Amino acid sequence: MDLKALITEAWENRDLLKTDQHRRAVETVIEETDKGRLRVASPSGDGWVVNEWVKQAILMYFGIRQMQTWSIEPFEFYDKMALKKDYASLGVRAVPHAVARYGAYLAKSVVLMPSYVNIGAYVDEGSMVDTWATVGSCAQIGKGVHLSGGVGIGGVLEPLQAAPVIIEDGCFIGSRSIVVEGVRVEKEAVLGANVVLTQSTKIIDVSGSSPVEYKGRVPARSVVIPGTYPKRFPAGEYGVGCALIIGQRKPSTDLKTSLNEALRDFGVSG
Repeated sequence: MDLKALITEAWENRDLLKTDQHRRAVETVIEETDKGRLRVASPSGDGWVVNEWVKQAILMYFGIRQMQTWSIEPFEFYDKMALKKDYASLGVRAVPHAVARYGAYLAKSVVLMPSYVNIGAYVDEGSMVDTWATVGSCAQIGKGVHLSGGVGIGGVLEPLQAAPVIIEDGCFIGSRSIVVEGVRVEKEAVLGANVVLTQSTKIIDVSGSSPVEYKGRVPARSVVIPGTYPKRFPAGEYGVGCALIIGQRKPSTDLKTSLNEALRDFGVSG
């Protein structure tokens, strides 16, 4: 069964979802993403490849599922999506009230504090999703990543062509930071508390003699804090939010347990 061809056919003609073959194709894709054998986005060389047809399957899965009620004492849920279970067999530590939807992949040694991981997301080995952090639909989280308390990693199913958020291996995302709209945080970067990154956010490297501006990505091993820059409006000049790269991680802060030191080196908090 050529899953990609069947998904593409059904996407172009939704009436095909009435056939067993195409419905099974959608269900198979979700099972494969749940087990980590298929991904919405995959690393390729120095970049990433987005598999749009996998996102298409996830969207169509919502369409073929029926609402249902189920109880996990003392809670009751009413939704189209089942929740992940059997965490012990997955090698995942899930602290109450961690919630992950079926169709999200959690690798061995992942730790979920009370948090939420949505369908299509991929969380690789040894990463921690800390208290009240959220991993949105289709977001890709690398190995050994720490998403601190209250971090919001944006999801993306619609518009379909939008790229997912990608947090690469070894990153530390500080408390209450928000990363959305397909921003890519490259390997071993550190975001301080309250950094907000969208596709339009100016990411300015101020560590050299002159500023260097990025948008949509944080270079590897960068240490980033929130900042502002002046912008003139009809009503006057005001500070607009941006992100400031203030330096690079030092070799002494490469261990996950000492990632906060990367911020302390520059006199900022995580």
